[in-house]
Amino acid sequence: MAIFSRGDKPRTLRKDRTGFNPVTVAIVSIVVILVLVFFGYTKDWPFSRGYQFNAVFTSSNVIRTDSPVRIAGVNVGKVVKVSGQEGTDNAVLTMEVDKSALPIHRDATLKIRPRIFLEGNFFVDLKPGTPSAPTIEDGDTIPVSQTAIPVQLNEVLTSLQQDSRSDLQVLLVELGGALSDEPTAAENADQPPMNQDKTAAQALNESLIYGEDALKNSALVNQALQGADGDNLTGVVRGLAATTGKLTGSEPQLASLVENFNTTMGALAAEQSSLRSAIRYLGPTVRNAYSSLGATNAALPNVRAFALASVPGLGEIPATLDAVTPFLDQAGPLLSSSELGGLAANLQPTTANLAELSGASLNLLPQTGNFAQCTTNYLVPAGNVPLDDGAFSTGKPNFHEFWYSLAGFTGESQTFDGNGQVVRAQAGGGPYPVKLSGGNLDAGQPLYGNSLGQPLGTRPAWDPKVPTYQTKALCKDQAIPNFAATKTGPAD
Repeated sequence: MAIFSRGDKPRTLRKDRTGFNPVTVAIVSIVVILVLVFFGYTKDWPFSRGYQFNAVFTSSNVIRTDSPVRIAGVNVGKVVKVSGQEGTDNAVLTMEVDKSALPIHRDATLKIRPRIFLEGNFFVDLKPGTPSAPTIEDGDTIPVSQTAIPVQLNEVLTSLQQDSRSDLQVLLVELGGALSDEPTAAENADQPPMNQDKTAAQALNESLIYGEDALKNSALVNQALQGADGDNLTGVVRGLAATTGKLTGSEPQLASLVENFNTTMGALAAEQSSLRSAIRYLGPTVRNAYSSLGATNAALPNVRAFALASVPGLGEIPATLDAVTPFLDQAGPLLSSSELGGLAANLQPTTANLAELSGASLNLLPQTGNFAQCTTNYLVPAGNVPLDDGAFSTGKPNFHEFWYSLAGFTGESQTFDGNGQVVRAQAGGGPYPVKLSGGNLDAGQPLYGNSLGQPLGTRPAWDPKVPTYQTKALCKDQAIPNFAATKTGPAD
């Protein structure tokens, strides 16, 4: 018995065997290879479209389908459809781009450019936008505010008609005259000394001396315009693009704006002499402003420090407001017409009288000031002078002696001693008779008395002449009296 048996199936000869046709196998193999090569190079499914989006242009600019779409000079797609925008003269271009062109952002810009210098075929120059902007989806449309078309040579030639060319010639002639004409005496009078007797071209040439500093400062300004963050300028441009996009379709209003601007410029031209004078003082004004801004800049660190120091206090404001709220709740009724409001109404007549008093006090206040200065400059220094009274001198300021006398009167007038309330004086004296006469005694009768001591003299001596009283002489302007020069008279 055989180990491997074929069973009962009869054996077939090689010549009688059947199978696939070699030609068919070859064709199928070629087709499979072509399909694999196609997928290997295209990496895309057949009969399917790529990534498409639309863009609105003011004109199609004779661009055709299959025109290339380029990014930085590299073909990334083509135009698949050119159509019009309903209700406008704008053209809508539908473009299909490769995956290498993605992503395309919403701030992307497109320009139709000629492929050769002397015009001819055109292509679409695509700038995908900034990475921070959101991307557009398949089928989205980029607005006309983000597209542009080239200026055609025929448009330039059309604008330069006979009258325009004549105006251009006149402009060039007048410009040459303005730059090369010598200034007149009247024109020199309006110019600073550095520009006198010089043509406009010479003055412009000399202004280039300051070009280095001006360009350096302009570079600093341009650098500052970029902002502290790299996206600041992008945000400004994006906002400007949005603004100009909103202006699209407002041609009548813009035309009116240009007309009004022309009127304004005409009015300024009529006042050119005044403008020239104003510009002459612009330099000193800018220098003064620069100095002021320097002081402001120096103060900013202190302001910043104050602001930082105020931050903790700001956190206490809510609690302070909570504490003040009950007071405000009570202050409302307090200020109502039934309380302080009514009191204010009742005080209104008094307030009017106080206003009249304030007006009348304008004449009193200067006199009060004079009296205060008299007290400070005359009365107080005079009262502080000690009196020279010989053996009876106290060495104290004379105003102290005045108070001493009042103390004596007070002791004399007391009512609580055993003698009762009647003033008693001892009628007695010494061995020395005294006779007082003259002065203000009644009827000129003399007054006699006895003194315990020998009279030596009278100080101050009596002077029957009354000093002249100057009503217009201010007390504050007078000299302090010399009490040491007081005359001594004979003993009466």
